Amino acid sequence: MNLVADANVLFAALIKEGKTIEILLNPFFNFHAPEFLFEEFNKYKNEILRKTYRSESQFLEILEIMKNIINIIPKEEYLDRVNPAEEISPDENDTDYFALALKLNCAIWSNDKRLKEQNKVKIYSTEELVELLE
Repeated sequence: MNLVADANVLFAALIKEGKTIEILLNPFFNFHAPEFLFEEFNKYKNEILRKTYRSESQFLEILEIMKNIINIIPKEEYLDRVNPAEEISPDENDTDYFALALKLNCAIWSNDKRLKEQNKVKIYSTEELVELLE
């Protein structure tokens, strides 16, 4: 199953162990993300480290695993879907996720309830993906 992964669910994987890591490592899923994703991790690295019990080396190790699991898509590849995405995204900060999902014709993995305020792109929460696997 193809999914566009929202940065916030991936932040959760860095902060604590749990279902998020299990989903990331499950071969049933193929993850995609906009090219700025790992810039977000660098931008919020100190905040993530403050919220976790993980060491910086563990953080970097998990980040490397994510880089191998998540297919990063350059904006040029979904640029033609940005305008339609702007029209449906409940949050302008999530436009790229919607544009990529529209381009790939797939759902978004996010725990942001506001993203479900539209009906063009399916949004799965972590809990819903766990239920899907059961």
